[in-house]
Amino acid sequence: MTGIVTVNTKKQLKAFIDFPHDLYADDSNYVPELFIAQRDLLTPGKHPFHEHSKVQLFLYYKDNAIAGRIAAILNNNHNRFNNTTDGFFGFFESTNDLTVALALFNEAEQWLLAQGATTIIGPVNPTTNDPCGMLIDGFDKPPLAMMTYNKPYYTSLMEAMSLKKKVDLLAWDISKEEVDERPLLLEERLLSRLRQKNITIRPVRKKDLVNEAKQVREVYNAAWDKNLGFVPMTDKEFDYLANDLKMVLDEQFCLIAEHNGKQIGFALAIPDINQILIKVRRGRLLPTGIFKLLFNMKKVNRIRVLALGVNKEYRKLGIEACFYAAIIKRTGERKMKGAEASWILEHNEMMNKGIESINGKVYKRYRIYEKPL
Repeated sequence: MTGIVTVNTKKQLKAFIDFPHDLYADDSNYVPELFIAQRDLLTPGKHPFHEHSKVQLFLYYKDNAIAGRIAAILNNNHNRFNNTTDGFFGFFESTNDLTVALALFNEAEQWLLAQGATTIIGPVNPTTNDPCGMLIDGFDKPPLAMMTYNKPYYTSLMEAMSLKKKVDLLAWDISKEEVDERPLLLEERLLSRLRQKNITIRPVRKKDLVNEAKQVREVYNAAWDKNLGFVPMTDKEFDYLANDLKMVLDEQFCLIAEHNGKQIGFALAIPDINQILIKVRRGRLLPTGIFKLLFNMKKVNRIRVLALGVNKEYRKLGIEACFYAAIIKRTGERKMKGAEASWILEHNEMMNKGIESINGKVYKRYRIYEKPL
């Protein structure tokens, strides 16, 4: 058998999720996605994304073996919020065969056209609030938690199919050895100045995570409203994400800024659990993977600054610097090697200059592509 198969059954979905494990079998930097998490993300009724949008999965078989996969995504909330008719692709994987890639993209594009889309953008898995972007530089190290990884030849496949760069996303390495410690020296002075304005910074209260998450969501949706392809997360989507992160959340790395008791900013850094997941065979937590996850958390030596945002009217007061200072200090106290700040839009000058000022280095670059339909 050779050709496209539309994914409609649980067996086909399992094959869709498992294909990358075989494609990257000899790649020491590949980190398998957790099967349960991927299955729920791609199953209507399991993940709240499907309550407002559509996803259609496709597989390509060559000589009775899977040679590629893709998801066609219609994000109705994105289109309503941005007043666009965009379509998206995600979860793309392929052998180094242009015929396979072309067949997959043709199928995804035809499906999106039938839904009324006029462009295709990606990769997003399935939104910009999830892992997204195609790695184009920095293949020498494994990805950190919730970041993407792919074959180097994907760039050539995209270009051969006339997909063009929309924007690049940057991952910054902040190493313990090279970090500029000036923010640490200024931290107390900045905090004192903030306190005079009734602004305080505290760790998240994990025991009250439901209420904390509700307020964080409001800040998140306000702080990112001008970012590429941003769409506000629904209550259910944010609660789903918070529940996913709860197991690995460390209160000392999740910080809240408040003005007179009202949240105005937050910073979320999570342990790089990919250092554990890279050893979990085919993304299966059972029967032994769950023990690897639980028993090895203390060995994780890097964190990823996943999100950092401050409401517009409170920016440039030093809140962002205090967030980074606190995170740097705590990685030192935990004897960690450092952190990754990702992803950050290449044209986000304020954020990029801020990280560069503490001797951060761009060490991975991801690309979002687009093409008119």
